[in-house]
Amino acid sequence: MLVGWRELVSLPDLGLFGIPAKIDTGARTSSLHARVVEDFLRDGERFVRFAVDWDGERHFCEAVHVDVRGITSSNGEAQTRFVIKTPLRIGSLTFRAEISLADRSQMQFPMLIGRTALRRRMVVDSGHSWLQSPAIAHKGRVRR
Repeated sequence: MLVGWRELVSLPDLGLFGIPAKIDTGARTSSLHARVVEDFLRDGERFVRFAVDWDGERHFCEAVHVDVRGITSSNGEAQTRFVIKTPLRIGSLTFRAEISLADRSQMQFPMLIGRTALRRRMVVDSGHSWLQSPAIAHKGRVRR
């Protein structure tokens, strides 16, 4: 699948749709702007509850957390983040992706799709935007 450097993505199991995301081959792990509320056990499985401010609303989400990882942010700062695994949809393709929960309030995009999610699924055309987002394709298909 061919994607642009920015696309609309959805996290259907979390009830989040049409999130603007930067497609970033320089980042290993995908990340979502979220504030972790708590981590807890349910039926012996570790979960994390988090808040996502999206589309003018605060969404409270829960997901099994698969890891707590040290991740180096774009400014070189080492951070410890919760990592979840949930279905991610880009265009017509849906697959399970690992996503770290991070404070992206200072970033232009609330979500970043890293190279682990892209691997063997997508090729990035860095000169185009919204290739898998037909509703807004008119906003950035022209090569600059």
